[in-house]
Amino acid sequence: MTLKADTHTVWTKSSYSTDEGPDCVEVAATPANILVRDSKTPHGPRLTLAPSAWTTFLPYASER
Repeated sequence: MTLKADTHTVWTKSSYSTDEGPDCVEVAATPANILVRDSKTPHGPRLTLAPSAWTTFLPYASER
């Protein structure tokens, strides 16, 4: 699936991300999916997750 650039997609940067740091993750919710990208390469690849997969992942990620 190819995603076109969407000027309406609102990306939220992780609170662990800094301008200098290696942890630069951004997340956006669309009507059908959750998108994850590296904020250092905003036009690069995105990970697309179903909402159920994102919900399953969150407890694991919050332990880190």
